[in-house]
Amino acid sequence: MRAQLAAASLPCRSANCFLPASLKVTGPYVDHDALAAYVATACRRAHDAGLSLIVFGSGSARQIPDGFPRDTAWQQLLDFARMAGDQAALHHLTIAVELLNRRECHVFSSLAETAAFVRETAHPALRLLVDAFHCDANGEPVDDIIAAAPLIAHTHIATYAHWLFPGDEPCDFSAFFSALKRARYSGPVSIEAKWNGTPQSAARAARLLRRSLQ
Repeated sequence: MRAQLAAASLPCRSANCFLPASLKVTGPYVDHDALAAYVATACRRAHDAGLSLIVFGSGSARQIPDGFPRDTAWQQLLDFARMAGDQAALHHLTIAVELLNRRECHVFSSLAETAAFVRETAHPALRLLVDAFHCDANGEPVDDIIAAAPLIAHTHIATYAHWLFPGDEPCDFSAFFSALKRARYSGPVSIEAKWNGTPQSAARAARLLRRSLQ
């Protein structure tokens, strides 16, 4: 994969799907040694591949088991994030914690909660990811994006109805881009969506996003 990335005409700057579902961060069966070994390897490989950012979505890995104390799980998440942040910093990476919608995960399922977690972690290598699809699904207030502005390191975008590439179905992104502009965000906007595999779709999405950014 490293050779394929090196030969590509565009750089690969970030990756998602940080943790497999089998490697739990919360609950009674957290294997700290396995987590630490996995994160160390992932960060080393990401650095070797030229990446600068890893997205921590991983809803199945972070999901708090039913009946498990939430305050205990929160501390487990803090411990993991600080450990991962240390490894990321060692390899000149940033980890961006992603808000997921409430249908997919019940922790970090609001922008305010996710931002509060990043602030509490207080690690320079740990930042926030704002995903337009998840924000719309949750009905997140635009003002919460602006309030979290200093924490945001990365963004995802997809159409709201069917999680498609921008331009593959009607979708009004104006509120999202207006919030980013008001937040003075100047980082990446990355498409995370189902793609139909055609160059025309990719070109159309690029044109739409450039217009939206302007």
